[in-house]
Amino acid sequence: MTADSRPDSAPDTTVTFINVFEISAEHLDAFVARWEQRAALMRSRPGFIDSRLHRARSAEARFQLVNVSHWESQEAWEAAVADPEFRERAQAAQDDPSARITSSRGLYDVVVDLSAAEAEPGPE
Repeated sequence: MTADSRPDSAPDTTVTFINVFEISAEHLDAFVARWEQRAALMRSRPGFIDSRLHRARSAEARFQLVNVSHWESQEAWEAAVADPEFRERAQAAQDDPSARITSSRGLYDVVVDLSAAEAEPGPE
């Protein structure tokens, strides 16, 4: 059995979408507000599971924001990002001349899944 109690042979079609953002400190709050609007739109799409936007604790970090979202399948994610309203909002964020934002995104599969509850006791 895997960590989430599925038999090892059960196919897992869920995918993790990760998007990292390089953005200057003075534009973070405005970007987060617009991200929340886009995320609310995605939440209503079929196949959406959850999403979290993480902010770096250090101003020196290359990536100030990291988005991690989970989708029931790659097809569900592809359909959601193909939505014209979402595409328009996402493009507007990239085209904003007042804020230089660089992002790098991709879909990922879990290859190792650990949690504290599964930790084996160490040697005594």
